[in-house]
Parts: sequence; structure tokens; C-alpha cells
Amino acid sequence: MTKLAAAVVVLNNNTIPVAQKIISAVAGAQLYGLAGRTFGVDVSFSQFQVTLQELFTSGTPIVGICATGILIRTLAPLLANKQQEPPVVAVAEDGSAVVPLLGGLNGVNNLAQQIAAALGVKAAITTAGDIRFGISLANPPDGYRLSEGSDLKAFISDLLAGSTVRLEGHAPWLSNSSLPLTEDGQRVIQITEKQVISTQERLVYHPATIAIGVSTCGRKNCSHSLPIAGIQQMLVDAQLSPASVAGVFTSTADAANPAMTAIADSLGVPIRFFTAKELQKVMSQNNTADAAVGSALAATTGRLVMHRQFSDISCAIAIAPVPINLHTTGRPRGRLAIVGIGPGKKDWISPEVRDILSQATDVIGYSTYLDFIRPFIGNKKQHKFDNREEITRARTALDLAAEGRLAVLVSSGDPGIYAMAAAVFETLDQERKPEWESIEIYVAPGISAMQAAAAKIGAPLGHDFCAISLSDILKPWSVIEKRIHAAAEADFAIAFYNPVSKQRTWQLQQARNILLQYRRLDTTVVIARHVGREGESVKISTLEQLSPLDADMQTVIIVGSSHTRTVQQDNGNTWVYTPRRYIQQQL
Repeated sequence: MTKLAAAVVVLNNNTIPVAQKIISAVAGAQLYGLAGRTFGVDVSFSQFQVTLQELFTSGTPIVGICATGILIRTLAPLLANKQQEPPVVAVAEDGSAVVPLLGGLNGVNNLAQQIAAALGVKAAITTAGDIRFGISLANPPDGYRLSEGSDLKAFISDLLAGSTVRLEGHAPWLSNSSLPLTEDGQRVIQITEKQVISTQERLVYHPATIAIGVSTCGRKNCSHSLPIAGIQQMLVDAQLSPASVAGVFTSTADAANPAMTAIADSLGVPIRFFTAKELQKVMSQNNTADAAVGSALAATTGRLVMHRQFSDISCAIAIAPVPINLHTTGRPRGRLAIVGIGPGKKDWISPEVRDILSQATDVIGYSTYLDFIRPFIGNKKQHKFDNREEITRARTALDLAAEGRLAVLVSSGDPGIYAMAAAVFETLDQERKPEWESIEIYVAPGISAMQAAAAKIGAPLGHDFCAISLSDILKPWSVIEKRIHAAAEADFAIAFYNPVSKQRTWQLQQARNILLQYRRLDTTVVIARHVGREGESVKISTLEQLSPLDADMQTVIIVGSSHTRTVQQDNGNTWVYTPRRYIQQQL
């Protein structure tokens, strides 16, 4: 099961101090709070049952700071497959009790003990084997995998009934436990890379000690279908279990080649990269010129088992003496996420963006934006810049991602609308650094300022519209003028970004003068400032009354089309909308 960040669920503000202690101890955990009763949470929800069932179904570990009965009744209809159940832990509101409820095969006892340690209490572990032996045979530590098909229940029952066990292989977590270990044990726990079948009498764990080294010898367009089958056959020929493969390892020179990722994905393991300098040192020490062999040996500092050539891809297998630590071996593929945090309201930050921020190693952005999202980024490394340093921000984000980090570049609004996504791709296109070629780039959308402004007043963008920035810093005013003329003549509703700054005060007035060549003086105008933030104001005006004094850089101005209308209700509300049914008329 994929390890997702835990959701710590609270129902009132009194339990938030306990929740914060848990979050500080559980990496990536997010605070979920009941709307109207909790404040300052990462995710606010209004429907407890729906939210918990969605989290459970998605495989998200749940820590409920509430009564166990509430959790049990809520999740009971979903209980079908204990192999797939995520961990569910109930914690008393005062933190005095920690009870693992579900997810015994997916680490619930380990999670409960981690939480209990943070709260200074003892977890209420009820699993007989865990209590008797001090470990969970169902949940081995990182670096070990229980063989598929293991009859774990019968094996533990035999031990609880008095059977002794012999340990074959090296596993400190077992040898230091309270298992009834003897040299002539009636049962066997075997630690091996070999393809061995578990039985009721023999429990098999596969250590993650196998490294698959791969090299394309500099070829960029090689086929990856043959190497995948070839590597699988290599494991069969060496009688090695795929469960012991820790990862695929290769040179940074091959990082951009899709074949590398395809091979790793076929094995269901991560991929890690070594620099040419790192590989050269290993290769010179082992008298080899093959980068695949060098990669496998660099990952294991162990012994080479097999080396084969498949067309234009070289593959090697090496085995390490102990499980390979992927956190300290090579570097992962760099990832850059460009995210939009909306115009200002924390509730408008999407769950996807919150999740990306929780996983980030580095967060890059305009200092004001990073201060705004501080609750979501905690102690992650921050790289703050002035608002005009867009290309520098983009270059920094790309460089950090190239180092194997998960860099998150933050934009207000939507990152693809007058924001940082375009800056990143512009930098990528113009500078063409080789180390950037392997980066995985993802753009996570946000709510744009014009969407937020429109929503506050109704639906002024309900029909065809366009967006025009009045800033002439990156494009000449002559181009802006042409676009205003064209949009006005075509009768678009227009959202004006960056209407006025301290240095630019005349452009909005000039835009108004152009519009009046096509629109009536009483054309509806919406002036929205600081939408979603403190000091928010949204007012309805007309083109005749529009003035530079109405706006600043935090303002979006929406000028209606000739069909845009206002609706006044008896309760005093006034709405603006542009009809969907658009009847042609002479302007």
C-alpha cells in the first residue's frame, strides 16, 4: 500500500494542542478540523462521515482525536479487506490514550506507538504477537518485505502456543526482539534474497539488498520493452526474488531517458541517479568501463552477481550486505511542482496543492506568498524572493529540482495565468541546461483572481471573456492598446490585471478611453480588491466612473460586455452577470 500522509482529525478547538504534538511526530501529517468548531486547520470539513470514508477509501492513515465508537461506526460499512485497510488510530481528547483500531497489516501498531511516544503515554496494543514478542511480524521495518503468500497467522499462532524459532540470515530487528529464538528452533524465519516460498513452518523476509544497474551507453531513443523482460529473466536465472530489489540505479546522463523510468516502474521500485564523477570513482576501483556495473556497485558497495547486454541497454545486478538505504544512495529524479494558492483565502487552496506542499523539500516564491501559506509548509526550507524576481525564482526552482529535490514554486491565483508556470517554461526553453532535462514538472491549478472576483459578485464572466494585463513591463503598451481595441470591438467582457501601480497610473485611464469608443458610459464595471484577504472589497461601478484611484496591483477590474446586466434583489443584494444566451445587436 502506498504510504500517504496521515490525516489527524479533530472535532473541536480544545483538541488541537494534542493534534499538534501528533503532527510534529508524524511526518507529513495534516490537520483536519470540523468547520465552525475548529480554526487554523489545514483542511476544513463539514461532513464528518463523508470525509472519513473518503480518507479511508483513498488509503490515508487516520488519527481521530475522538471516541473510538465514532470511528468504528463511521468506517464499519467499508470494512472488507484487511490487507488493504489503512491504519486507523483513536486518541483520547486529552492525549491520555492511544488505541490502534484498524490496519494491522499496514502498520497501525507502529503508528500508534509513534503517537504514544510523542504524547508520553503507552499505546493500547492488543495484538497478541506484538505484545508477547515486542515486534510486529506483519509490519517489518523499511528494508525488509514479507514474502507473498505467507501464512503469518498460523506462524504466529504456533509461536504463541510455545514453538521456538530459528533465524536464518541477518536481521537485527528480529535478533533483538523477544522472539523465542534458538539454534534448533521448530519454526524458521529466513532472511534471503533468494526466491523461497513461505510455509506455516517457514516465514520468509526479503531484504532490499538487490541493485539493478542500467546504462544506455549514451543512446537516447532506445527501446525499453526488451530490457524489462531481460532483467526479469536475469533475476530468474540468479534465483533472486523481485521483492528484494531495492531500486534501479543509473547515471545522471541517462536521467532524461524514458526507458529508465519504464524499467523502474516495471519492477515497482524507485530510481536513483549517480553523477559521472561518482560513477567514475567506483568504475576505476572495480576495473570496469560499464556504467551499468558501476551504478549497481555504487548502490551496494557489494558484489556483482550478473551483467548482460540487451541491444543498446546494459544491465547489471549487484547485492549489498545490508538493505540499501535509498535516502542516502544516489539521488532521486528531481521534481518541480508549480502550484497556485488562489487569491488569498486559505479555504480556496486545493487539497492537491496542500498535499504537494506537505511533501515538498523546498518551497520557492515571493516572500508575501510564503508568509501567507506558512501553516502549510512548517519548517520546510524556504527560498524567498522579491515579487519582480520571476526568472530568478524559476531558475532557482529548476536548479533545486535538478539536485533531486521536490521543489514547489508558489504562485498566487492560478500559476498559468500571468504567473510562474510561464516563467518556468520560458526559462527552460531559453537556457536549456542539460541537468534540467530529467526533471519531472507538474502544474497544479489554483483559483485565479478574476474567478474569485467574479464569484463574489455573481457571474460577470458567464459568457465569452478575455483577460488583459495593463502592465507594460514585459510587453509594449502599443500591443496592450491593440488588444483592448480588439476585445472591446468583439464585445468581450474583460478582466484587467495589474491595472495600477505606484509607477504606472495612466494606463487604466487610457484603457477606459479606448473602451468608451465601443461601450456606453453606463457599462457595468466590477472593481475587486484583496479578494479573499483582509480588507476585501468588491464594488459595482460604471465605465464612466472608473478611475485610477479605484485600483492598485491587488485589484482586478472586470468590465462587462454590452450584454452584462445587474440584478437587484429585495433583500438588498446586487448581482452582476453576463447572459449565456447572447443575442447579436448593433453596438
